[in-house]
Parts: sequence; C-alpha cells; structure tokens
Amino acid sequence: MPGNLSFEALAEAAALGEIDTVIVCATDMQGRLMGKRFHAQHFIDSAWQETHCCNYLLATDMEMNTVPGYAATSWAAGYGDYVMKPDLATLRRIPWLEGTALVQADLLDHHSHADVPHSPRALLKGQIARARAMGLVPMMATELEFFLFEESYETLRHKGYHGMTPIGPYNEDYHIFQTTKEEAVMRAIRNGLYGAGVPVENTKGEADAGQGEVNIRYSDALDTADTHVLVKLAVKEIAWAQGRAATFLAKYRHDRAGSSSHVHQSLWSPDGEALFFDADAPAGMSSMMRHYMAGLLAHADEITYFLAPYINSYKRFAAGTFAPTKAIWSRDNRTAGYRVCGEGTKAVRVECRVGGSDLNPYLAAAALLAAGLDGIEMRLELEPEFTGDAYAAERARTIPRTLRAAAEALTGSELLRAAFGDEVVDHYHHAALWEQAEYDRVVTDWEVARGFERA
Repeated sequence: MPGNLSFEALAEAAALGEIDTVIVCATDMQGRLMGKRFHAQHFIDSAWQETHCCNYLLATDMEMNTVPGYAATSWAAGYGDYVMKPDLATLRRIPWLEGTALVQADLLDHHSHADVPHSPRALLKGQIARARAMGLVPMMATELEFFLFEESYETLRHKGYHGMTPIGPYNEDYHIFQTTKEEAVMRAIRNGLYGAGVPVENTKGEADAGQGEVNIRYSDALDTADTHVLVKLAVKEIAWAQGRAATFLAKYRHDRAGSSSHVHQSLWSPDGEALFFDADAPAGMSSMMRHYMAGLLAHADEITYFLAPYINSYKRFAAGTFAPTKAIWSRDNRTAGYRVCGEGTKAVRVECRVGGSDLNPYLAAAALLAAGLDGIEMRLELEPEFTGDAYAAERARTIPRTLRAAAEALTGSELLRAAFGDEVVDHYHHAALWEQAEYDRVVTDWEVARGFERA
C-alpha cells in the first residue's frame, strides 16, 4: 500500500517533536535509494514541493564512479541537476530510525520538469500508463531473498569478505527452529516494515544456511516496486543496527544457493475483475493471460538484462538449485523460468523466476510489462506447456548465460526500443558494457589461487 503518513499528520508530528527528519530519496540505476535528510520543518515549509540532486546519480556504476560515455550526462556537460519531486503518496514513518519519515521522489529534468526518460520509476510508470490505456491494471509482487551473516558489514569489509559466517549452519527452508535463531533480526524487519505501512505477509527460511525471504502483499506494480526498494533498505539497516550483515548479491558463493526475486504478475480491470482468469479455460488461464505469457517468452532474451544486470547475476543460473536455466513455461513447476501459480482460481498469475535479488524492481517490472503487453497487442500464440525437469531439457529455450549475451539481446531489441525509446536502451546497454569491461580488467582471487603456483 502507499505510505501511511499524510502531509498534515507529518506537520502535527513535527510540531510535537515526534518526527524531526524527513528522508527524500529516489531510486538509482542499481535499485538503491539515494537522496537527502531534511529537517522536518524545512521539508514542511518548502522542500515537499521539490529539491535537487546531481544528475550523475543515473550515470554511475555500483561503486558510484562517474562512468564515461553516457549521452545523458558527462564531465563535458558539467553534471548538472535533476529535480527530485516528492510523491507525497509514498510518505511514511520509518520506525527503525528515530524520529524519521521517508518519501520517495520522481526525478525530473531541471529545465522542462518532464520525467527523466531513463529514471527507473519513470520507465515503470510509462508501461503502467500504456497498460491503463488498454483498460488494464498491472498487479505484481516480488519475493525477495537474502543471506544474513553473524558478522557486521564493517567486520566483513575488514576481512576482505572472506570467512563469512551465515547466521544459521544448515539449510533452513521453512525450518522453524532454525529461523528462531535469527528471529531477533527477522522480527524487527517484519514489525519495522509493518510500522512503516508496508503490508508484510511473512518471513521464512530459504534453501541454504542463513538464507531468508520476506514476502509483501500483492499490489499494483508501482507500489510493489516502491515497497521492494524500501524492504531492501530496511533489511540492511535493521541488520546493521544489530551488528549483522545482509546481502542481496545474487550468488555470494559458487557452492551456495543463489538469492532470487521472483516477480508475480497479473492484469486486472479497473473495477477489480481478474483478467487472467477464465473458469472454462485449461488451468483457468484466459486468452489474455496466454497472450501475455507468449510475449514474455518471445522476448525472454531481450528482457533478461533487466532481470539479471550484473556479471554475478549469471552465476545464479545453475541446474538443481531452484534457479532456472530455461525460459519456458509450466504449471506449478519450479524448474521452469516462468511458472503458472494459482491455477484454476482468480489468483492465477505468472511467476517469473529469472530475476535475482540484485535486480532493480522498476526496471524488471517495466521490461516484463513491455513484453507481456506486446504479446496481448500482437495476439501471440502461447507455445505448448513444458512438463518435467527443465534442467534436463536440452532443446528448450535457454536463459542467456552471460551478461555479454544479455546486453547484445538488449541493444538489438526492437520491442524495448519501441517501448522505452532508443536513448533509454542505449543508456542501459552502456551500463551493461561498463559492468562487463570492469570485470574483464580485474584479476580475481580464483585466478590467483588456481594459477599462482601451477601456471
């Protein structure tokens, strides 16, 4: 749901001294919240209308290095400003930070006040508007997995991220006793998010030692993305406050499970009709749902970058790990990249299992919608359902195995260029090339250990 704090209630809380700080933040290319902390009274007096940030925030890498080669901004262009326009519908209390509220902002051009085309939130809003024009309301949820460690971020950084100790010693998938050991952190996450107006459903153990998952109620696509980035921030901040570290890296060790962010999606009418459901159709899948799924599969390669944006993302796609390797669809089959859930009910939906916990939810949701809506517009026919073990299906459509392959599919995508614009696709393709180039120049621990003596 949107934020739980009205502007009037904020003003009252500030007058009473209950809230003294307002975080104004926007989401960067990596899915992180970036912004400023305002004194509450200044926000109430003027900053609620707009503030500013450097436009390099949508042109940096994970290290926040200024990356050369972007058309949107550069040293030659002077790295000017963007307008940060608070969306007061997202204003909420942040219970795990004393006296603090938070509001998410859209990024606008400093001169025209139009949405910055390549800003993640604007991209998703554009695809939602496209769906709305078709009489469709996109609904989504993300299942977000992560690993929790006994050590703090500071300790692990000083150790060079070696010798990390997961908070649990063995697979804790659905394991109540095992998850009791981490309940001090997980309970604080559930209650903190609930107090921030986030409709938490549950946390649970996942498929490896120290791995957990947090699930939030199904909602409209924009609210889901807004919530997703807040959940990641909350998990990190709450873990840090308790001397623990959490990671959303898709694959933190080659011999451990990866962490995913499965994206559930369906389309509804403005008056609440489940448009993916047809009681008389096989599995309850309406013709609209079948066209939508066909679009996802037809454009699976092209959208993979927005589901797996880093070198590390592709280490997660391994057989026998519950992470998919094939871009095929199946009913209630966790080996498939695209799974039908809730068959035969109004809750029937597509679960995209391709995305990792490192995805940017706005970009992932926008890409999935662009592909699915194209399937509806073009009335694409859905291929036959796959049954059995998708890992063993040698002839099935594979998920791109590397960032290079995904980047090539992205830049050649007529679909995404039509949906997002050439400048947006070129922007994110440049980000992918930079990520690849940075990796290519670095000597890894694996190379040294393997070849130092033997080479």
